[in-house]
Amino acid sequence: MIGDRWSRTFSLGLIGVASFSSLLPIVLAVMNALKTTVEIGSNPLALPTQLHWENFSSAWRNAQLGPSLLHSAEVAALTILMVCITATPCAYVLARQKGKFWRFITFYFMATITVPVQLYLYPLYFIFAKLGLVNSIPAVALIYTAMFSPFAIFLLRTYALAIPVALEEAAQVDGARPWQTFWYVILPMMRPGLLTVAIIVGLNAWNEFVIAVTFLQNDSNVTAIVRFYNLTGQYSTDWGEMLAAAVTIVLPVVAIFVLLQRQFIDGMTSGAVKS
Repeated sequence: MIGDRWSRTFSLGLIGVASFSSLLPIVLAVMNALKTTVEIGSNPLALPTQLHWENFSSAWRNAQLGPSLLHSAEVAALTILMVCITATPCAYVLARQKGKFWRFITFYFMATITVPVQLYLYPLYFIFAKLGLVNSIPAVALIYTAMFSPFAIFLLRTYALAIPVALEEAAQVDGARPWQTFWYVILPMMRPGLLTVAIIVGLNAWNEFVIAVTFLQNDSNVTAIVRFYNLTGQYSTDWGEMLAAAVTIVLPVVAIFVLLQRQFIDGMTSGAVKS
C-alpha cells in the first residue's frame, strides 16, 4: 500500500510538472498580451498593472486577422481532405500486401518523413512558378498533402493491420465487391485513425510558415502565420500587439484540440498494434 501510494504521488508529481511546463508559455503569452511594450521589457513575468485589451483590437486590425484566419482554415481543411482521401486507401493496401517489394514501399514512406522541406523548396517553387500555381491556396494545400501523407499513411496502416481479415472475407462471401468492402467495412473501423490524422495534419497545416510565406505572396490570400510575422517592425516592434495576435491565432487550435482531445487520445492508443 505504501509503495502504491508513493508511486501514485510520484506519477501525479510528474503530471503536474509536465502540465506546468506545457501551460506556462500560453499563460505568459496571454499575460503579456495585456501589457504595453514597456511593461513587457521591464518584467515579462510580472502581472499587468492595467489590462490593455486594445492590443487585441489593434492586432486584429493591423494584421488583418479576419481574412487571414479564414485562409488558414481553408488551407487546413483542403489539406485534411486530400490527405485523408489519398492516404486511407494507400495505407490499407500497404497493410494487406506482403512481400519484399511492398516492404520497400512502406520503408520509403517512413523515410520521407525525415526529409526537411528546405531540400526541395527551390525546385518546387520553380516548377510551381512555371505552372502559374504561386499564390494559390489549393496549390499550397497540395504541397502540404505531399508533406504530411507519409506520416498519415504510416499511422493509418496500423489501424488497417488491426482490422481482422475475416471481416473482409465475410463481406466477400456475402457478395460485396472490393470497393464495397473497403467503404462499408474497412473505412468505418478506421474512423478513429482518420480523426487523429485530421487533427495532426490540420494543426501542422495551420501552423506551417515556410511553405506559406514562399508560395502565398499576395496580401489577398496570406495565412494568419504570415500576417503574424509581418507585424515585426524593422526598427521597433509592439510586443503587446504581437502577443495578442499570437493568442488570437492559437486560440482556435487550442479550442478544437480541447473539444476533440478524448477522440484524439483514443485514436492514438487504439492504433498501437504490432506491425
